[in-house]
Amino acid sequence: MFTGIVQANVKVSTVLKKQELTTFGLTFPDEMLTGLELGASIAVDGACMTTTQIGDDKQVYFDAMQETLQRTTIGVLEIGKCVNVERSFKVGDEIGGHIISGHVHDMAEIIELNTSIPNNHIITFKAPHHLMKYIFSKGYVALDGVSLTIVNVNKTDETFTVYLIPETLKRTTFGFKGKGDRVNIEIDTQTQAIVDTVERVLAEKHLINEERAA
Repeated sequence: MFTGIVQANVKVSTVLKKQELTTFGLTFPDEMLTGLELGASIAVDGACMTTTQIGDDKQVYFDAMQETLQRTTIGVLEIGKCVNVERSFKVGDEIGGHIISGHVHDMAEIIELNTSIPNNHIITFKAPHHLMKYIFSKGYVALDGVSLTIVNVNKTDETFTVYLIPETLKRTTFGFKGKGDRVNIEIDTQTQAIVDTVERVLAEKHLINEERAA
């Protein structure tokens, strides 16, 4: 589990494409290497990855299977590109964002960037149709592993907007993003559970009413 508070944005140092598998390496800062062991979970742009190798040169390696490559932006990683990383939290750690599983649901596309307001970086995303029912104004969403609050939602256009402060732009890769870029999206699990439960209850109630009317 993760908190959505990115600890660093790091560069991709290696991308090795194999049959049905891609191995990639990241250059970690010293503070993130302390106590890091093989098998540890790391959120890479919000996708939970398992550490497979730790080099003496600060390189940390991961393997991505086809499901991950197809569903997330891990599939288009390039050497020199930066990604957000966060180590899994421990019991007792402060949860500064919201609980994130690292199981990416899909990808969203940046369709508009607005920097006209000083110290406010406003980004509008086109969301996948099947996720729109879980996206609400003032609700949580994880984008490339960053815990963010949704400001505006347009159900008709299937878009939503977030505001980023300068600290977020400095700490994460959103300072490098542009129109047309895609990001990993993980919806809030509590919101998903509530929406799915309400839908199921209403469907069951409708079925009961139909049976009574028959």
